[in-house]
Amino acid sequence: MGITREFREFIARGNVIDLAVGVIIGAAFGKIVESLVGDLIMPIISKFTGGIDFTQHFIALSPIPANIPMTLDALKKAGIPVIAYGNFFNILMNFVILAFIVFLMVRQINKMRRSAPPAPPEDVLLLRQIRDSLVRK
Repeated sequence: MGITREFREFIARGNVIDLAVGVIIGAAFGKIVESLVGDLIMPIISKFTGGIDFTQHFIALSPIPANIPMTLDALKKAGIPVIAYGNFFNILMNFVILAFIVFLMVRQINKMRRSAPPAPPEDVLLLRQIRDSLVRK
């Protein structure tokens, strides 16, 4: 019975709950960034590069039989080793955008922390009240 109580106390701590919420939000945020890159940014880049679809850029490392289509999925299903550098480029773009957004968020949080001066200690407040009351007399 002791281990279940200890486990319940561990789970009920604020840090574990905060971590779980952070992981869930992070996963959802990752999907948003993935959609941002795949659905908005990469089509714009593709338009300026002449309609290139980066996800289909690859280098086959062995000969490709004539009956297999020249698509990345078909080659992978056929077991032909490929270097999918286009897919890597998309994932790299996801990371850079996600890292930049996290940087902006941390930067803004740090600004908010710096802008609010810390409250003076209680003894300083009491000394100020004493000083002010002595000045009035």
